[in-house]
Amino acid sequence: MSLTDSSPAQIAKAASIASRSLAILPSVDRNNALTTIHQALLQAKESILEANAKDLDLASIAAKDGHLSQSVLKRLDLGRPGKWEDMLQGILDVRDLEDPLGKVTLKTLIDDDLTLERITCPIGVLLIIFEARPEVIANIAALAIKSGNAAILKGGKESTASFHAISSAISSALTISAVPNDAIQLVTTRDVIASLLECDDHIDLVIPRGSNELVRYVKSSTRIPVLGHADGLCHIYIHPDAEVESCVRILLDSKLGYPAACNSIETLLIHHKAVNTHLPNIASALLERGCSLRCDGLSKSSLLSSLPTEKAILLQDATDDDYDTEFLSPILAIKTVTAPVDDPSDVVLSLAIAHINAHSSHHTDAILTSSATVAKRFQTSVDSACVFWNTSTRMADGMRFGFGTEVGISTNKIHARGPVGLEGLCIYKYAVSGNGQVAADYGGSNGRKWRHERVAID
Repeated sequence: MSLTDSSPAQIAKAASIASRSLAILPSVDRNNALTTIHQALLQAKESILEANAKDLDLASIAAKDGHLSQSVLKRLDLGRPGKWEDMLQGILDVRDLEDPLGKVTLKTLIDDDLTLERITCPIGVLLIIFEARPEVIANIAALAIKSGNAAILKGGKESTASFHAISSAISSALTISAVPNDAIQLVTTRDVIASLLECDDHIDLVIPRGSNELVRYVKSSTRIPVLGHADGLCHIYIHPDAEVESCVRILLDSKLGYPAACNSIETLLIHHKAVNTHLPNIASALLERGCSLRCDGLSKSSLLSSLPTEKAILLQDATDDDYDTEFLSPILAIKTVTAPVDDPSDVVLSLAIAHINAHSSHHTDAILTSSATVAKRFQTSVDSACVFWNTSTRMADGMRFGFGTEVGISTNKIHARGPVGLEGLCIYKYAVSGNGQVAADYGGSNGRKWRHERVAID
């Protein structure tokens, strides 16, 4: 890794050249580099956390002055319980995954001595633009090296000291590895994002990680393909047959486990038959832990009659805008899904699905129900990258999926979707091996015939 203040064009070109060497580097060399990075970060823990503390001090002042959101402040904190350990473990987890490169995923015998293979390979050069999150450097470096991709990283000013400390440790590690120095570059020059986004001749994919403003800006400012999501507007729908205690546990984790996370829920949809049976226990548990509840008329009416006065007075009225808001804080919008009394329950399910497809950011949405049939319909019909049944939306995470770590979560519908790990950072090429054949040999009454036989892959 190199800390660079070169021009955007020079940075992109250097990364492109380095990516060619990294793409063919043996797996053992890439894995050894990750081991070395892990050891370097472990040894530099004290200096890195000291640098992070300086960033937090400045960020806290900015947050008090209203210049920085509390969600960004929370994401900046590398000393939060488990965050440092997860960052380091993620490097080892990625190292220990199977090599994603050089895999034959399709093999066809086109004709005698003429074989087609589809083989996995790196994308090339990644540009990662991120805000706050200092652990991103280690995550991206590990995934990029393992997948054979070069990476250009540009972080936000909120965590400058953290970035420099982490980058210095990784840079020192890579100097004794076989990974080209320009394969991982941290850009220190200010105001270079616009210029980097113009380098579509050398950069192959942009991954923005941060606010929806950042993601929307990137998507509107480049010809380079963009992988990511603008919002994390996640939902949970409760069907009346769901187990109440399980609903309470899942709601507490999904909303309050880490409210600033993009996989935290923002809206609870509840079947009208579950309002009186399920919602009081859920609401009571959330209110006890400081969560603000913004309720529609039916849910508020039910809770006013079932909750003790000291809790009921905390309820707020929801507005239409609340169902399109990513709060990133301990605030939950609640909406009752109703249908005429004589309509079957599946009409309510259809209405819940329709609401989610209309208001979700297509990140992660979940259903709580004891019916496999109902769950299957929900998971099939909801158009989101992650669709869960009876589990927390906080499960939408590369580490929890077994990917080692992730470069981010994508709501795209092409190439990669959901938590993006090694597989999402690889593409493929077609290799055809022949023995002198030409296209003119085939076709017509006297030409050779195609065999097109699928061959089993070992």
